[in-house]
Amino acid sequence: MPYTTKTTRTIRTFYSDGRGPPRVETKTYSYGDDSGGGTSVNGGINIGGGGGRYQIRIGRGGEDGSDQPSFSVPAFSQRPQVLGRATRKEKKDPFSGVINQSYDEIKKKCLEEGILFEDPEFEAEDSSIFFSRAPPRPFEWKRPHEICDNPVFIADGASRFDVQQGELGDCWLLAAIASLTVNQRLFAKVVPPDQSFQDGYCGMFRFHFWRQGEWVEVVVDDRLPTYYGQLTFMHSVDKNEFWSALLEKAYAKLEGSYESLKGGSTCEAMVDFTGGVSEFFDLKKAPPNMFSIMLKASQRGSLMGCSIDADPNELEARVDNGLVMGHAYSITSVILMDIETPSMSGKIPMVRIRNPWGNEAEWKGRWSDQSREWSLIPDSQKKAIGLTFDDDGEFWMSFDDFRGNFEKLEICNLGPDSLEEDELDGKKRWEGHTENGEWIPRVNAGGCRNYLDTFWTNPQYRVTLTDPDDDDDDDLCTMLVGILQKDRRKKRKEGLDMLTIGYVIYKIPDGTGEGPLPQNFFKYNASCAKSNNFINMREVCTRHKLPPGQYCIVPSTFEPHHAGKYLLRMYTEMRAHTHEMDEETGIIEDQQHGEYFQPVLVPTVASAPPPVGRQEAHRIPGAREIPPPTEEEQEQEQALKASFRRVAGDDMEIDAYELRDILNTVFTRDGSIEFSFDGFSLDTCRSMVAMHDGDLSGKLGFDEFKVLWRDLRRWKGVFREYDRDKSGKLSSYELRSALHASGFRLSNRTFSALVMRYSSKDGNVEFGDFILCAIRMKTMLASFKNIDEENSGHAAFDLDGFIQTVMYS
Repeated sequence: MPYTTKTTRTIRTFYSDGRGPPRVETKTYSYGDDSGGGTSVNGGINIGGGGGRYQIRIGRGGEDGSDQPSFSVPAFSQRPQVLGRATRKEKKDPFSGVINQSYDEIKKKCLEEGILFEDPEFEAEDSSIFFSRAPPRPFEWKRPHEICDNPVFIADGASRFDVQQGELGDCWLLAAIASLTVNQRLFAKVVPPDQSFQDGYCGMFRFHFWRQGEWVEVVVDDRLPTYYGQLTFMHSVDKNEFWSALLEKAYAKLEGSYESLKGGSTCEAMVDFTGGVSEFFDLKKAPPNMFSIMLKASQRGSLMGCSIDADPNELEARVDNGLVMGHAYSITSVILMDIETPSMSGKIPMVRIRNPWGNEAEWKGRWSDQSREWSLIPDSQKKAIGLTFDDDGEFWMSFDDFRGNFEKLEICNLGPDSLEEDELDGKKRWEGHTENGEWIPRVNAGGCRNYLDTFWTNPQYRVTLTDPDDDDDDDLCTMLVGILQKDRRKKRKEGLDMLTIGYVIYKIPDGTGEGPLPQNFFKYNASCAKSNNFINMREVCTRHKLPPGQYCIVPSTFEPHHAGKYLLRMYTEMRAHTHEMDEETGIIEDQQHGEYFQPVLVPTVASAPPPVGRQEAHRIPGAREIPPPTEEEQEQEQALKASFRRVAGDDMEIDAYELRDILNTVFTRDGSIEFSFDGFSLDTCRSMVAMHDGDLSGKLGFDEFKVLWRDLRRWKGVFREYDRDKSGKLSSYELRSALHASGFRLSNRTFSALVMRYSSKDGNVEFGDFILCAIRMKTMLASFKNIDEENSGHAAFDLDGFIQTVMYS
């Protein structure tokens, strides 16, 4: 974000990892002062902005609050957030420092001061290379002009032959980079070509990566790890070309360290270079139209990679035919090649593949370099496909040989914004839809369908497919569904690895409401599609062919109770509609009388008759009816009435202390409830009083007490129904059903907040906490409704009114 620079002679770099006050590095560059509005606090934070985003500036400048970098974060996150309170995500986000850096501001300050950039967010030290061990040898960080005499960023254009693998086991990354160079427009987006070691050089270079839903700019200094003056990791064939080494460094910074790049999927990097959706195919089980899928993908500009399963006894073992097991290759072309002989002519499906080693380790079978099959191809065809026979790691194979030797295929399908209008040339773009979400233990981390009791609590997304594909004879719709787990590679330093993830798709019956599907739906309905498997990869994606209609996608981890954030993406050939299945927070009300729903009216005290003219309220499906009182409950009510009059005195009013004595006399008596209960706390009883205390008197009258007792009866019955083991506790996964049966409707965000507030560490909600949760929900909903008289969904509180509503509930 641009901001006005204030002149200063002190050069500082401000950055924060979110875990403490901002740190300061001197003699590098300086951020300027922002002239915009906001509330500034000397030595720390400036908050301002609007339009749904909060602008936060962190710094430790002079008394005027200068030298403050600026960044912007969304006003609302996926997890419910109490505005104004720092979130754990903001405090611990390891990526915060990366997005705070401004290329233009840093470059301007470096050039003004005549200094070279040194990146404080990815320092030239061993911890930037390894996080799990000490380096095997002493690395020395050098700038390109210290390595060679005439360094260049890109020499004579970037090509797939530029990249050479170093000592790091990231051939998957090299294979993706080789594929990226085939599409020069995409390459220029990731690697901006307007950078050099001459004009405007300040020791800093920038790259762009797609990170979990948005494009981000990553800047790095040009200090690179070397050993005896040679680059240790990725490098170009030309010793004075450095775009590939700097690209690898920027990607390592994005993931936390060079070591974080060891081992991975080619598609993982392809997605980060394009923002596309990846598919994974087992070529041993390839569909009959596999070549057609690859040909269409190539024509759409998709990036592709392939591999052979590794030999468990040997790392990157070479096969007699020249291929390498457990090694990532990139596919650089898929064509139907013309063949012409005196006796025949036709087309052969062919695949061009590149080994990222870039050496003589190539395929030795049919259509390999110098093989006799090439004599059957016209010279014009050879020229058109750019055929060469160099030891450059690139070779051709027939599709039959490709499918017979390689075992895994990865395709990164480009998103709808990846092809410009002038590049379409009759090609079709995918229609793309994205949803951000999170699995939260105790809330919605329900695991796969094997765990039926919790599976239904997972996030659910409705997809409406309206029109079949243009060229589909069966009137079916193509849909690619990808679920990408966020930040797992970067969190390897914390000992976290990839989660095992997948998804299931269900057909939604006509007339189904907008809220999440309940447990019984999944119990009695089979899925219509699902991911190929649950696997511990960053992204799981599968191609589906489905009839037009409405579907529910349920992404999940394999086992329940695993925390993780994800990005759900759906690509369709025709337009579709998607949204999260949710419901509005509220309470079911009697539509005729405007009172909270009570399906069957029963006198709560034996001597109290029902209201005149109202023997039965309007029934609304889904809420739990109050059963007629049992003989024991009628006796309890008589005792309550007597106790109330005895305690209340002549004014017939009681406070929270007296209410506690009355209720605990009944609820802790043997046989009243089927589980151990020590009684309601004073805090809970205060909330009970507040629920009916509109004048802040701190007391309840007998009529108000009758309504309270009616609620407690219903809530006790619901709790008893869902507490099947009579433990006096509900699982937090059952809380939503219990509150639903009590008449409450909860959005996903509100429910998440309630679980965090009222469940224990082991994910259980005790009876007293359940009652307190229901009381406060009813109180807050009533307070909101009183202010929102027009039922607009918005209520305006003044400060005193807001504090009274929140604190006195």
